[in-house]
Amino acid sequence: MLSIKESAIDFLITNKNKIVNEWNEQTLYSPENPLYDKTSLHFGQFIEFLIQTLMHKSAHTEKMIKQLAHTVAAERLQAETPIVDFINHVSSGRSILIHHLLLQNMSTVENQSIIKLMNSCLDQFLYDSISYYSELKSEMVNGQCNTLSQTHKERLTLLGKMTSSFVHEFRNPLTSIMGFIQLLQAETPDIKYLDIISTELQQLNSRITQFLDISKKETKETEKNIFDIGHLTQEVIEFLYPSILEVNANITTNLADNILISGSKEEFRQVLLNIILNALDVLSNENSNPLIDISTTVEISKQLTMNISNNGQKIQEDMIRDIFKPFITTKERGTGLGLFVCKEIIEKNQGSLTCSSNDVLTTFTIRIPCV
Repeated sequence: MLSIKESAIDFLITNKNKIVNEWNEQTLYSPENPLYDKTSLHFGQFIEFLIQTLMHKSAHTEKMIKQLAHTVAAERLQAETPIVDFINHVSSGRSILIHHLLLQNMSTVENQSIIKLMNSCLDQFLYDSISYYSELKSEMVNGQCNTLSQTHKERLTLLGKMTSSFVHEFRNPLTSIMGFIQLLQAETPDIKYLDIISTELQQLNSRITQFLDISKKETKETEKNIFDIGHLTQEVIEFLYPSILEVNANITTNLADNILISGSKEEFRQVLLNIILNALDVLSNENSNPLIDISTTVEISKQLTMNISNNGQKIQEDMIRDIFKPFITTKERGTGLGLFVCKEIIEKNQGSLTCSSNDVLTTFTIRIPCV
């Protein structure tokens, strides 16, 4: 009996030409387009590299996929074609691959495992392509601009276009899935794990929203509330219970009573979610006794100090200095935007967010005026 990887390899080898031809028809490039002769070739190359990756994943095959991604990005920029078109074409290729896979006589577990493997490679290819495209675009802008601020403005403009496209592509099917889960919960409440699935989807939706938060321009002042930071912290912990259970983390709290904060409750919820989720990600890496400790103290001057600590791996000093900058992340597939958004929210409310780390604990400290 073939293993899951062997089934995936056999599927790709057997269906490669059929998949490439179908994808080529969907791109609808005219012969006059400078990318007409290259798109199907590149997609075929990607499938070949995907096969090699499944056969024997190595630094060499990963390097080949990255080189292909860089080639595609450079050609896109040279041809002056919108990056949104490229994202849509990759999305079409992904859909075709999954469609043909689901037509195979394989079990649901095998299908899910193979789709996960393919999505991982496609996501990395998309990430490398857009990252390199952004670098090339920035170099072009730098050559045309005389000041760093103008270059930064152009980078954020490009980022806004990219994130809008990502959110549009991801959120539509995600919304449909969340809707059907709610219907299932209403019609068949006895089905197990629907609440966990719903919670995880909400977290994914929240992560997608981070991309918009960093790129959109605020048009009105965020509505402020007066709320109890201790109660909000408990709400976040309860919301994250499935993720906490998955990591088997022990969460301890020492929260002062009746500590009121003035600001957007939902923005502060996002800050707590981001920091605690980051801690859970760190603790999931082979930690025998995962621990998160959350405490608050209030000074006479009505200054709140909240410490959120975890006993995960130490963050190096050079990373600590840049950890709140955009696109800086310690996670392999992180966006590097979560902590940047957190710091923006806290500072907007006249507070500060800092990080310290040693061999025992990593601590994020929020200092902010309370009512």
